[in-house]
Amino acid sequence: MLNKILIEDILNQALSTGGDFAEVFIEEKFNTGLFMIDGSVEKSLSGKDFGVGIRIFKGLFSVYAYTNDVTRESLIETSKRAAEAITGTKGDITINLIKKEIENRHKIILPPDKVGKNKKVEIMKSAHRAASSYDDSISQVRISYSDSVQNIMIANSEGLWAEDTRTRSRVGIESVASKDNDMQTGSYRPGALKGFEFFEDINIEECGIEASRIAKTMLNAKYCPSGKFPVIIDNEFGGVIFHEACGHGLEATSVAKGNSVFAGKLGKKVASDLVSAVDDGTLENEWGSANIDDEGTPTKRNLLIENGILKGYMIDKLNGRRMKMESTGSARRESYKFAPTSRMTNTFILAGKSKLDEMISNTENGIYARRMGGGSVNPATGDFNFSVMEGYLIENGKITEPVRGATLIGNGPEVLNKIDMVGDNLAHGQGMCGSVSGSIPANVGQPAIRTWCTVGGRSDK
Repeated sequence: MLNKILIEDILNQALSTGGDFAEVFIEEKFNTGLFMIDGSVEKSLSGKDFGVGIRIFKGLFSVYAYTNDVTRESLIETSKRAAEAITGTKGDITINLIKKEIENRHKIILPPDKVGKNKKVEIMKSAHRAASSYDDSISQVRISYSDSVQNIMIANSEGLWAEDTRTRSRVGIESVASKDNDMQTGSYRPGALKGFEFFEDINIEECGIEASRIAKTMLNAKYCPSGKFPVIIDNEFGGVIFHEACGHGLEATSVAKGNSVFAGKLGKKVASDLVSAVDDGTLENEWGSANIDDEGTPTKRNLLIENGILKGYMIDKLNGRRMKMESTGSARRESYKFAPTSRMTNTFILAGKSKLDEMISNTENGIYARRMGGGSVNPATGDFNFSVMEGYLIENGKITEPVRGATLIGNGPEVLNKIDMVGDNLAHGQGMCGSVSGSIPANVGQPAIRTWCTVGGRSDK
């Protein structure tokens, strides 16, 4: 992508004012996006991004600059200007880049650029037909299709030179159900670190039906009562609770500066004995996976919590310096325009032994959150607020009727400690995670869990 001599010159220029570490990140990314409303393609976007990011450390001080002008003159000048933020004398650092062989764990069968746009549109039409014909109450269906191929090269003053290619595909289906002046929405958005073969691995019609089923169910639901209840949060995207309320607090981005409720708690009990959780960027072809992170460190399976005990954090190079700990292969960024920091990949609670039916029958009165929506969290305190996309009342140990407008309110560590049942039905959901290094693809996951939360709702008028 750039030749070795030029990269070494950029790194040497970056270290010219006393920096002790320099890094070059080169990105070439091809994107395709298609958007369909009610069976007609409304928008088609495709493009290429190419640019270079240059980062310099001096102790715990960091400087980042980037450019999409990749002439030699521009790259050397960008490196020089970044280095001007550091004052000192150039150290005795000899740069000798050695290309690192990277094991490719994630095979791509059908690269998306080898597939015509007509085939991609047909996938969308299949989803639309299934979703729109599910029920007469479905008044609108919106479909999005996306694929991307990202080629990266990372080189640094420690001699690292690594390259990787990440290919991702995703579809989003959103159905709207209407009755009188009332509307409810259901959505389903599967994705993977795969090429177009991803659409052969899923049943696109079932995905469309699922989105419409949720919308219709919630259209006919009454409003959720409010109060403090036992809540069963089902698997797959239910893992967004752990991701947001606890996962962000386990990233070194917040831990290293003491801005996390989990800072300083390694080896201490932070969750129920039933809870073990990992972040694993090595899972084959999963949405949040990669061969290497965005600093060139191989991804790995990081044990975060084991039987309720905090075992580890997700760490990048800079925050690793602050914490005096090694990188865990957790550095991620949206693009060359962002400096990397510690982020989640595929983060999930491990499976337990309980059956979902058993969990429900052992809950006298509570809420069953079958599908979760979005939410927000304060990593410093762990306080969170999440919407339930699809919820039900549990009465006398049975699911009785759907409820809408449910919001789960609580504190991450408290909710973890109150988990008293963990299901055996582990599954993953896909999302986009935003933080200081931009928006990145991340899996969330869990089996069904039972805990206690404050449930926000309202009464039917």
